[in-house]
Amino acid sequence: MTFKNRIASYYLIAATLVIAIVFAIIYFIVSTTVYSNLDSALVYEAEKHIKDVVVNQDSIYFNTEAIKEEREHKEAEVIPFFLQLVTPDGKALSKSINLKEQVLQFNNKFAAGERFNSTLSDKAIRQVQIPIKFNGKTKGYLLTAVSLEGTILVVKNLRNVLFVLFPIVLVFLFFVTRYLAGKSIQPITSITETTNRITQNNLNERIKLPGIKDELYTLTKSINELLDRMLQAFEREKQFTNDASHELRTPLSVIKGTLEVLVRKPRKEEEYKEKINYCVAEIDNMSIRVDQLLLLARFDKENIALRKQTIPALSLIDNAIHRHRKLIEEKNIQIQIEDKNNAEVTTDPYYADMILENIISNSLKYSYEGGIVKIKTISDNKSVIIEITDYGRGILEKDMENIFNPFFRSEALNYKHVTGSGLGLSIVKKAAEVLGIEVKLENHSEKGVLAQIIF
Repeated sequence: MTFKNRIASYYLIAATLVIAIVFAIIYFIVSTTVYSNLDSALVYEAEKHIKDVVVNQDSIYFNTEAIKEEREHKEAEVIPFFLQLVTPDGKALSKSINLKEQVLQFNNKFAAGERFNSTLSDKAIRQVQIPIKFNGKTKGYLLTAVSLEGTILVVKNLRNVLFVLFPIVLVFLFFVTRYLAGKSIQPITSITETTNRITQNNLNERIKLPGIKDELYTLTKSINELLDRMLQAFEREKQFTNDASHELRTPLSVIKGTLEVLVRKPRKEEEYKEKINYCVAEIDNMSIRVDQLLLLARFDKENIALRKQTIPALSLIDNAIHRHRKLIEEKNIQIQIEDKNNAEVTTDPYYADMILENIISNSLKYSYEGGIVKIKTISDNKSVIIEITDYGRGILEKDMENIFNPFFRSEALNYKHVTGSGLGLSIVKKAAEVLGIEVKLENHSEKGVLAQIIF
């Protein structure tokens, strides 16, 4: 069974129960109303004509003149109300003319004033028995009856109509609900068709959102968001593959070429050592780049759990500088640190250290020999800023928008002697996003770069 037919069937089951209950209520209300009106008329007739009963000692009879004045008791076809007087033991006395030779039957099983069904010449009637009292004693009963034939016919016709109408309504509802179900699941059909067209090579297509913001809208939106995440995952995988290929192909080619030259002819021990050390250095560089690529990939893929703690900003700065002491000594660079307020930052030390190390490393690499690198902390009630200023070569303004892109190096051909992979600032950007902090880079007026890390 299709989903559309299942919806229609479920609705039909519910509708069957509801309609059955509604029809039963209608039948009950109409039947009760008809009988209630009939009983009201019957009681009214009995109470009206009990005044026409004459009690004379032990005998009771109708006031003949009063009865004759009412046409309804002269002719049987006018209205089927029948009147009859009986003794306490049920013996028939006087009766209305329209009864002719027929007699109403007294039934002592029913209480006085209680309405009940009976028969008159094999025809259904509704009857009530009103006691006639005189001086506290029951002298007899006034039997009042009315024909039930019309009432039974109305109720029976209503029942037959409801029984015939019931299956017709259900069949009609089934086809209507089936049509409406088809219209309702049309967005699902659209979702199915679109998702069938989406492949690994076609992840840019999205499902059109329905106009009404209902459950299908939420489902469609969730699928589109899932496709966005899948696309990002594929893009990250593709980027990582391209980056790894880009970064590893050149060193591997260099190592291969060096070894091929080395084995062409016998060489001196010093030459072997030189080439082997060169290959080892290239392998070390490859290892560093692979670590950086894996770090970038981890930033993109994982929800990183941070271990934040409050630490002095100066401690982070000292750690980063200590790891570059060899380069500082080689280039005779002067480090000036200003930390007047003993600033403290609440952060994850591992990622904060990674950011500072990369930025300080760049400042040292691109500073001139004998240059100065200034590091300053600025703190207030809202934030802590670490400023790192160098007076080196600076960054071309046209390159500023690309400096955080992987493998981008401003004027790379002019600074071949400066080692680097172009991944450092990409790592800085990703780490800053993880920590929820801001990193800004800009050229300053005295030629060089001002870096701000805003915690």
